[in-house]
Amino acid sequence: MAQARCGHATLRRLLASASSRGGDQITNPYLFAGHGLRFRKLEVILTTTMDKLGKAGETVKVAPGYFRNHLMPKLLAVPNIDKYAFLIKEQRKLHQREEEETVKEIKPDDSTKEQEEKIKEYQMAAKRLDNARLVLRRFIQVDNEIRDPVTKEEIVSEVARQLLVNIQPENLHLPNPLKTLGEYEVPLRLPRDIPKPEGKIQWTLNVKIRRK
Repeated sequence: MAQARCGHATLRRLLASASSRGGDQITNPYLFAGHGLRFRKLEVILTTTMDKLGKAGETVKVAPGYFRNHLMPKLLAVPNIDKYAFLIKEQRKLHQREEEETVKEIKPDDSTKEQEEKIKEYQMAAKRLDNARLVLRRFIQVDNEIRDPVTKEEIVSEVARQLLVNIQPENLHLPNPLKTLGEYEVPLRLPRDIPKPEGKIQWTLNVKIRRK
């Protein structure tokens, strides 16, 4: 029903613009309906799909009185002449533009849903990392210093192996490799859209380096 009203309003605007031209005025449809023999049917173009009559844009034959008293006052049909056929084509173009704009308006909504789903996935992964403990073993030298320092790349590899979570080196705030035995809270660099954990300033990863 809303599309029909929109179509009628569009047709009225087109009729008004066309009738405002000087020497290119459209024939008065009421006069047109009175032409010809008394029982001769008129060819008209439907502007709206009607049951038992036809679809919008189709050319059908109707009685002059039916067209004059019912179809034309409600802009349900127009006479089948070149100027009205042109208006119907213009109306269809406007409808196509409106449909394209409607589709374009829906796309941002879809992308927003996808973004929300990604944020939920990131938040679940962040909770898994924040609640877990990553354990690494190293040979030591003197004063608990380990022989091979723990780097970002190794932590990323062990997170994927032990916790089944894929992260990137840039997701870890680790300016320098870990060089001694002990337990560390490594800050995580995650998208700002992910809510912060309750009672904490940021997400962290617990890394414990044990003696091998």
